[in-house]
Amino acid sequence: MKSVFIVFNQANTERVEYMLDELKISGFTLFEQVQGRGTKTGEPRRGTHTWPEMNSAVMVVIEDERVDELLKTVRKLDNRNKVVGVRAFVWNIEQMV
Repeated sequence: MKSVFIVFNQANTERVEYMLDELKISGFTLFEQVQGRGTKTGEPRRGTHTWPEMNSAVMVVIEDERVDELLKTVRKLDNRNKVVGVRAFVWNIEQMV
């Protein structure tokens, strides 16, 4: 099993949920009001007067063989608007209860 942590501008929330629905990934955890800054070209997302935008994130746990399909779809979403941005990170899941 793998955990995929997807961080995105809140403007993409509906698109990310739609993407998960289309891939039939029903279980996820949503983190709202996530602050940060991208490592390459990202501007800060802090929810302040100076940097008013915010991020959100979702974490899903899926079978190893589904990861490539999910990452391909995340890449398509990112390519729609590079300025808004979306990133995905994959971790191994050692155990679950």
